[in-house]
Amino acid sequence: GKNADHEKYAALGDQIKNAFNEKYVDADKGIYGKGLQTELSMPLYWGLVPGNLKNKVAANLAARVHTDKDHINVGLLGTKSILNALSENGYADLAYKVASQKTYPSWGWWVTNGATTLYENWIIDAKSDISLNHIMFGEIGAWLYKAPGGIKPDPQLPGFKNILLEPHFVAGLDHFEAVHESPYGKIVSSWKRNGNKISYTVVIPPNTSASIRLKIAAKKKLYQDGVPVNNFNKELIIPAGRYVFELR
Repeated sequence: GKNADHEKYAALGDQIKNAFNEKYVDADKGIYGKGLQTELSMPLYWGLVPGNLKNKVAANLAARVHTDKDHINVGLLGTKSILNALSENGYADLAYKVASQKTYPSWGWWVTNGATTLYENWIIDAKSDISLNHIMFGEIGAWLYKAPGGIKPDPQLPGFKNILLEPHFVAGLDHFEAVHESPYGKIVSSWKRNGNKISYTVVIPPNTSASIRLKIAAKKKLYQDGVPVNNFNKELIIPAGRYVFELR
């Protein structure tokens, strides 16, 4: 109910957004700065890109990632935004490809070289004095819940009173499960690919609800517990319980 605060900070937010875009964006090209991964992904992730430019900036980000051989090419700050910016703007498959790379530079490069923690930079050098426990590269952990898992809090009903479920059934991955212990209990978002079909199982804890948002190809149909969901239009509201959906 603090309307004066709302108006003050909303106006300040718009002022910052407009100043940022006035200084850094080339609207004709849809490019921020020099068009590097961090420069393009951070405005997308933080909601600074004007609506009429989002598709163009996202396409330029995807093109930049391809130029970088589908590998991450950011420092600490860009790690927060790159996977999310891709996934939230139509390039979830590419985000997963970047996240699952096993050659330098990548998280997988660390793993294949024996890492069990997050390092301070992409280079692995036993003689260096870099930190071997550096959470600044850790956004990939949260991204796994948000993108292939699709579990997100609802800003209108915070604390997971209502759960947003928007999983990305990314190419190259046949099954995935994310489990989050919310204040109300366990949230489960689990899917499995079987040929051209995808089975999606969700568990919604007591005293909550969920908004399921799925992008369905034109020739596919959504089924809930074996029954066709007619007139599905991007979102389905469900109460607490366990459900099995299928795309086929």
